[in-house]
Amino acid sequence: MLRTALFVSALGVLASPAAAASYSAKLAVPASGHIVARDINWTCGAGGCAGTTAESRPAVLCQALAKKAGKVDSFLVDGRAFGDAELTACNASAKAGGGKALAAQ
Repeated sequence: MLRTALFVSALGVLASPAAAASYSAKLAVPASGHIVARDINWTCGAGGCAGTTAESRPAVLCQALAKKAGKVDSFLVDGRAFGDAELTACNASAKAGGGKALAAQ
């Protein structure tokens, strides 16, 4: 009986969808509009970019943003900031001269 209850509980946890994390980034050269990079739709303005997704690989999301929009000065995942080493790795993918309005609303 206890095994059955544990098994059913475990299935419930595995079947539930992952909670979406919130991401925010400040770019070296501000962008405006929407940027679709990897599994996230970023909304960007003068204050930075923000988006949410259930994707569980923040480093990959940061690199994808840098590749589309240019150097990332700061990157936060649910309020936790990337450290210097994480930002350096992220910006290895940065394209030169970001900051354009990438997509109109």
